[in-house]
Formats: sequence, structure tokens, C-alpha cells
Amino acid sequence: MLEISAGGVVFRHNESGQLQVQLIQDRYGKVSLPKGKMEPGETVEQTALREIREETGLSGEIVAPIAQIKYQYEHAKHGTVNKEVHYYLVRAIGGTHQAQVEEIRGVDWFEPREAWRKQKQSGYDNNHRIVAGALQLLGLNVN
Repeated sequence: MLEISAGGVVFRHNESGQLQVQLIQDRYGKVSLPKGKMEPGETVEQTALREIREETGLSGEIVAPIAQIKYQYEHAKHGTVNKEVHYYLVRAIGGTHQAQVEEIRGVDWFEPREAWRKQKQSGYDNNHRIVAGALQLLGLNVN
């Protein structure tokens, strides 16, 4: 069975013109990125934008694809599931910044190097290359 999810690294320039990157804190207290499962009839891009809107309250526009993460997990009913998660770099263009409390604990903006530090310190290992890839697309080298 194949399960497809999508999400993104959201960025903006604040009132002072400073670049900021959004990170969420998931229900387990880990630093993460907004993402979720594709619904019937959606493209992966539509899924990414919908999940960002649902989890963070922000609407966005896709700037570029970042990368995919692929892995397998065991599901009680379906057995081995092949999972694909597609990530995009997304510019925030509207909405009200607020966490979807049913899904996540919090959402906030960070200066890019601080976002990278938080990701390395308390994020999921498989998201390191996603956040690094987003920062690289934004013109920053963190390695």
C-alpha cells in the first residue's frame, strides 16, 4: 500500500523585512513541519497548501519543491505501508497564524539560523535535509 503526504517549509519577510521560517511543535513536543495525507482528487501541491492552512492558519504559494522523504511502516490492518512525503518551499501570503490545537502544540516564526538550530536540536532526523534544503533555496548555507 502507498500512502502519500505533503507539506512544506513556510517562510515570510516580517514588517522589518527580515526573513523568517516557520516551525511547528507537534503533539509529541518535537520540532516539525506542517504536513498531512493526500485526499482523493488532490494533487500533492494542493495537499501541501491545505495542510499548511489547516495546521497553521496560513495560506501560501509554492515557490519550489524541496525533496521527498520515503520510508515504510507497519500498519495493524494494512500491513507494510510505503510512505512518501513531498515537501515544498512555501511563501506565506495570508491568513491568521495560529496552531490547530487538535493536531499540534504550537507554531512560530524563527530567524533562519535559529530555525536550523531548533531543527538540529529537537527535530526529526529525516527533516534535517528538508529544512537545510529550504534554507539553501532561500540563499542560506547551514552546513
